[in-house]
Amino acid sequence: MGKVIYKVGDDISTDVIYPGRFMATVLPSETPMFAFADDKAFNKKLRTEDIEPGSIIVGGNNFGCGSSREQAASCLKGYEVIVIAKGIARIFMQNAINLGLKTIIAPEIEASEGDEIEIDEANVHNKTTGKSFLYEPISPARDAIVEAGGLIAYAREKLIAEN
Repeated sequence: MGKVIYKVGDDISTDVIYPGRFMATVLPSETPMFAFADDKAFNKKLRTEDIEPGSIIVGGNNFGCGSSREQAASCLKGYEVIVIAKGIARIFMQNAINLGLKTIIAPEIEASEGDEIEIDEANVHNKTTGKSFLYEPISPARDAIVEAGGLIAYAREKLIAEN
């Protein structure tokens, strides 16, 4: 079970998630400090509070739209959050899968900051409101990549298993 730590609306671009002025910083160990840098309060919360792995960011439609910057997914992966959105931009979704960031498309999701969320094999359950929402499953291949921790970890596992 995870807690919603942040809620955003529709059309949250990669520039909102990871502002372009930080593009010179590309190391996954450094990108998290710039997550949502223009929202000073939330950025400070990420950097100074103990964010539990599995904490949740809830978004509207078209989460991660805009440029294809990988850092937008990388900075969130650094906190091991889960993104649950009504819709996720295609390139952001692929970057998230490649980096092992768990993303869920739940077109009807309703949640507020502080809500407790539980995810099973077909639904997102908002334990605070008692409502449940179907989500769109990803392919087994994509799921295996996310579960392995990203494409590099997945490829490493496959290579080791073959030898």
